Amino acid sequence: MNAITSEPSPSMHSNLAERRQAMIERCTHEAQQVGRTLLFGMTTSLVLQSVPLPEDCDLDASKLHIVSSMKTRRVRAHASTLCSHIWKLAPQANKVRINQHVLAMDLFHVWAQLASHISLRSLVILGDAIITAIRRQPVLAQNRDGSSIYRDFVVSLEHMPKFSGRLSCVRALMLMSPGADSPKESEKRLSLQSHGIPEASVNYVVPNIMFASRAPITVDLAWPHYKVAVEYDGDQHRTDKMQWRRDQEKRGKLQGRGWLVFVATAASLADDYTKAEFAFRVGRALALRGARFTFHLKALSLEQLAPLSRTIDWRGLEARK
Repeated sequence: MNAITSEPSPSMHSNLAERRQAMIERCTHEAQQVGRTLLFGMTTSLVLQSVPLPEDCDLDASKLHIVSSMKTRRVRAHASTLCSHIWKLAPQANKVRINQHVLAMDLFHVWAQLASHISLRSLVILGDAIITAIRRQPVLAQNRDGSSIYRDFVVSLEHMPKFSGRLSCVRALMLMSPGADSPKESEKRLSLQSHGIPEASVNYVVPNIMFASRAPITVDLAWPHYKVAVEYDGDQHRTDKMQWRRDQEKRGKLQGRGWLVFVATAASLADDYTKAEFAFRVGRALALRGARFTFHLKALSLEQLAPLSRTIDWRGLEARK
């Protein structure tokens, strides 16, 4: 499935950049205090590499998380600031140099590290976000698209020795979808799938329809054959006049070509009831336009959506996206 994504919202991009800069300053200061270059992992590495943090992580977000491969190499420092972790796979991980004092563990290993600290839902959403972050950094992406980066995820996990959370990572790979533009888009996609809605094309470029500026029109989630789409509107879609006008132009053009566009907001993700109600509306539209699927009034768990077999089919995972 090929997907072309739009640019991140200015507010999201700005927040990630500001948080990254503040984190670099904190990490650099601590490394200078210790008197050696430090390798940062876990949530600290995510911030250093401009990746949105998972919502339900059980780690202390106020601390800086450093990584060692064994206890004898653990850094002794003030426990109030630094939190040291042992990650036996650290020697095979790539280290991203932030500056002369700070290294960040590569995002594939960070994702694996966090598997035992966050829910399966957050692990899927984080995987989507990591693909997006890598794709937007030319040095890391090296002209690879989301599907290629997803395959790197699979290969990386396949060659990792056993670790806590490995099976959760396998499940997450079955549910990830390269191309999601924000964590909320991934959350909405998973919510719809858990109610039986067929898998959508992510950030779908609608053919033969353009803005007045001649820029292509994309929708967050689409079922092109049935001309049904879902858009996620964050706060900036309501408060930014330019964004609001762009949304109106887009949806007007789509509706003029026979598309049904459903707009999701934070309210439609608030609880199980609102998620089911939104999924029912989308499912009804798809069914009326000829789609055949089994709708679940009660959402299936992600474990039910991604059942594990006795033997992991790594080649099959690579071919999924």
